[in-house]
Amino acid sequence: MWKTYLTPSSIEEATAALSEDGERARIVAGATDLILEIELGIRKGIDTLIDVTRIPDLDQIRLDEAWVFHLGPLVTHNDCVASELIRTRALPLAQASWEVGAPQIRNRSTIAGNLITASPANDTIPPLMALGASVVLRNQSGERVVPLSEFYKGLRKTVMQTDEMLVDIQFAALNPPSERGAFIKLALRRAQAISVVDAAAVLSMDGDIVTKAAITLGAVTPVIVHADEAEHFLVGRKLDADSIQQAAELALQAASPIDDVRSSEAYRREMVQVAVRRLLTELAEPQPPQRIPDNPVMLGRVNGRGFEVSQTTTHTSTAPIKTTINGKSYSLAGGQDKTLLRLLREDAMLIGTKEGCAEGECGACTVIMDGAAVMSCLVPAPRAHGAEITTIEGLATEKGLHPVQQAFIDDGAVQCGYCTPGFLMSAAKLLDERPNPTKGEAQQAVTGNLCRCTGYYKIVEAIQHAGQLELNQ
Repeated sequence: MWKTYLTPSSIEEATAALSEDGERARIVAGATDLILEIELGIRKGIDTLIDVTRIPDLDQIRLDEAWVFHLGPLVTHNDCVASELIRTRALPLAQASWEVGAPQIRNRSTIAGNLITASPANDTIPPLMALGASVVLRNQSGERVVPLSEFYKGLRKTVMQTDEMLVDIQFAALNPPSERGAFIKLALRRAQAISVVDAAAVLSMDGDIVTKAAITLGAVTPVIVHADEAEHFLVGRKLDADSIQQAAELALQAASPIDDVRSSEAYRREMVQVAVRRLLTELAEPQPPQRIPDNPVMLGRVNGRGFEVSQTTTHTSTAPIKTTINGKSYSLAGGQDKTLLRLLREDAMLIGTKEGCAEGECGACTVIMDGAAVMSCLVPAPRAHGAEITTIEGLATEKGLHPVQQAFIDDGAVQCGYCTPGFLMSAAKLLDERPNPTKGEAQQAVTGNLCRCTGYYKIVEAIQHAGQLELNQ
């Protein structure tokens, strides 16, 4: 793991630390990819993590006077889902953000991190590339603007230098209905799944004639690519059934899929055509469907980042982590180079939070940090410094069990019990947002929680019952 954890108060301090430590340092925000890669040994030789989540104003979504979007490096996927501006003027990005992981992941994972990780299966790269996005990279010497189409050098490789920080993502807003776009993802399950194939399309229309087209494909080449032949073909044509079918067939020329554990090469080739055909069929409508709930479940306080720092804080092996857990102050030594999950279990001795997968897949480790549900196995322990955390041990009060705990008992929603703490934390956070949740909202809330006993029916019933209990209190 890492040796030093820095929490700078400004971009200048962050880039100075990058300049000093070079290859041995990494910027972290959500850290949902990086922590896993470090734990698995994919990223080696990283001694310093530079946590930029305490720097003010980096979580802003802004539309300037030229109708250009600016996304700060701390903008999360849930921020984009919740943004009315993104949903109306950059729908493909909102749709892709909604497809990322589960609520606990989307509360921390950032758009910038998704771009930098540079996996061809990352969901937000195709829509941003179709929207013509650029990224702004800054170091101690200045900054440069790089079109996203020139950002990638190969599989998980970008043009970023070791001393650069991504400080802005910018792209022109769509002007519907003459400009419209959409994103589609084909995966092995409805949530918490890596793309088998994904695609985005952005069209400019003059009446029913296409005047400009951008179609991008993900998970079918080492980097995200434009389907150039299909784009050129569509310009000057009506978006009718014949042109849609021909464009879908032409899109396949840009793909070179592989066989892997998620799919065969032959299936991916077929699904490229299916995805593009579905996208273009949607966009042929004057008002394409959003495919996002009108009021999506967040499991968190959007833009709730906790406190800000006035100067760089350094955590080494001797610096205690001072945090508040379940309303009690803790000063924990020795946990600086581990995850929040291990800090809670090994140092705070709060063993109710479980480790199921240690990969952010099962949700057994869900806790509430600074007002948002997170997977504690993917949070660096030093991020708890100055934070407010609630674990399963903190749900009950002097008055008795939390309504969701009581409902799980009454409705028989507990089976082996291993996953139960994570479900309870997600459900409790849902009740903060929706005191009387619908079945669909309860299902959304637990998309990041897996039950190995397949007890979902009783769990969903208990969550709805808990809402009724809370209203009656």
